Amino acid sequence: MRYLSTRGQAPRLGFAEATLAGLASDGGLYVPEDWPSFSREDIAALTGLSYAEAAARVLAPFVDDAIDEAALLSLCEQAYGRFGHAAVTPLAQLDERHWLLELFHGPTLAFKDVALQLLGLLFERFLEGTGRRLTIVGATSGDTGSAAIEAVAGAAHADIFMLYPEGRVSDVQRRQMTTVDASNVHAIAIDGDFDTAQALVKAAFADRAFAEQRSLSAVNSINWARLAAQVVYYFYAAVRLGAPDRAVAFSVPTGNFGDVFAGYVAARMGLPVERLIVATNVNDILARALASGDYSVGAVMPTATPSMDIQVSSNFERLLFDMHGRDAGTLSSAMRGFEATRAMRIPADALSRAGLFAPARVDHAAMTEAMRWAQARAGQVIDPHTAVALAAARAADLPRDVPLVTLATAHPAKFGDAVAAATGFRPVLPERLAGLMDRPERIERLPATLAALQGFIAERGAATA
Repeated sequence: MRYLSTRGQAPRLGFAEATLAGLASDGGLYVPEDWPSFSREDIAALTGLSYAEAAARVLAPFVDDAIDEAALLSLCEQAYGRFGHAAVTPLAQLDERHWLLELFHGPTLAFKDVALQLLGLLFERFLEGTGRRLTIVGATSGDTGSAAIEAVAGAAHADIFMLYPEGRVSDVQRRQMTTVDASNVHAIAIDGDFDTAQALVKAAFADRAFAEQRSLSAVNSINWARLAAQVVYYFYAAVRLGAPDRAVAFSVPTGNFGDVFAGYVAARMGLPVERLIVATNVNDILARALASGDYSVGAVMPTATPSMDIQVSSNFERLLFDMHGRDAGTLSSAMRGFEATRAMRIPADALSRAGLFAPARVDHAAMTEAMRWAQARAGQVIDPHTAVALAAARAADLPRDVPLVTLATAHPAKFGDAVAAATGFRPVLPERLAGLMDRPERIERLPATLAALQGFIAERGAATA
């Protein structure tokens, strides 16, 4: 398995090299040359496997010969052995057709743990004995930062610099980044929104001399290995609801498009996916793009779902690549235009290739109503991001015999104020996070300039080989 850039000018890499690179050198994103194919028998054979066993099976074609079968299974068992539920990503039934896929049983109580616990191990494996040290640079709207820091804190071969928009993440999300006592961890508050932080990260990677000197790598879902790990739970859930003999629909709270794109990958591999509902909040650029082809950036509106307060969705480029017939030249030109004007009109013929996706815009009132419904109807307390997806799922026009799975992406206690405002109930953090709100914080504050970021990395990062 080789990986190519969506913009066509970077070298094709194997799995290990693509994992360590993160972003392609031409500014594009790595994708497989060809989508792996699972037969009905392959999918049925996932029945009854543990999550780690299923993960090793689903990831095998992406990893190819970079890691042997036994070692891959061992890494998966190690990654998912720290989760707080034996099923890792259990399903909870809400009513006769609606289900929650609980993705928040990892160390930081968010779906990002499912991928990042494995990605941290992959980094260490691929770097062992090379003399190389990675400088991981990322931007977070909340959950990626804490999950990435948890995955690599104390790592022998990596430093991590995580940027977040000051005042625009929840207190729990912030503290999960700023209270980690490890010398290789740097949590950086940036004045601005997530798009500001993400633009700084991309600019750092675009400076090729700096990126090579510091061995920059990414943990955001621009990193293919992270996204591939998220494909697994679509297979795991669908098989438990009747696949391959039954199609399943998924509703995904969407900001940076990585999580829902993982569902698209599962479908391209052969999983019978009836629909992927792209549930956005009022920052609805993705809903507009998929509904009408209008991919134009507006102002970011702060909401009770901060992880979705995004206008520029990095992973959308991967879908655009397929929508444009995998024509890297055409896509590269379109992306240059978008980066210059902050607007793109997706042609009708390209848009027709995105029929698997159903866009949905959910406002605050609908989100609140979904939280109340889940609690009253099924005794389930859900976080506001999950509520956005549940509201979209309940409004979806799909056949009654199709199970509809809402991805529950964070533990409700990570957004206690929003949950309490909607339901009158304040969820508590699990015992393993006891004391989080009392630990001392270590925050670095930087102006939102590339020079400030690069200077800080050069000053604080360990020397690279």
